[in-house]
Amino acid sequence: MDYITHSAAETERLGAALAERLLPGDVVAFLGDLGAGKTAFTRGLARGLGIPDAVTSPTYTIVNEYPQGRLPLFHFDMYRLHDADELFDLGWEDYLERGGVCAVEWSEHVTDALEDPITVSIRKDPNEENTRYITVTGGRTHADLSL
Repeated sequence: MDYITHSAAETERLGAALAERLLPGDVVAFLGDLGAGKTAFTRGLARGLGIPDAVTSPTYTIVNEYPQGRLPLFHFDMYRLHDADELFDLGWEDYLERGGVCAVEWSEHVTDALEDPITVSIRKDPNEENTRYITVTGGRTHADLSL
C-alpha cells in the first residue's frame, strides 16, 4: 500500500497504525535515505505497541531494546554493518526468538538475513521538505492502514 505523509507526526501515526497489526516475530525492514523518516516511523511503531520510552536512532549502539509494550520492540540500525554475517554475530536469531518486533533501519545491508519482512520504503519529496512517500509491502499487512 502507498501513503503520503506531510509531517513527522503523520509518519508516526502511520507507524502506530501498522503496529496494531504486528505479531510476535515480525520484522519491519526500512528502506530510505538519511533523514527520510525511518526513526519517526519507528517512534510510531513503539507508540502503537504501547511502549512509553522515547525512541532514538541506534546508530552507534546498533540495537535499542524497548521491552515494555504489547510486544517488545528491537530497533536496529544496520548502517555500519557490511553484511548479514555481522548481524548474526550480534545475535539476530536470539532477537527473532524473543517474540518481539524487529525494526531494521538500513535493511538493504542485511537482506540475506531477513525472511518475509514487512518492507517500509520511505522517500522524501524533493520539493516539499516534510512530505514523505511511504510504501508498505509484505508480511500480513495487506490491509489499508488508516491515518
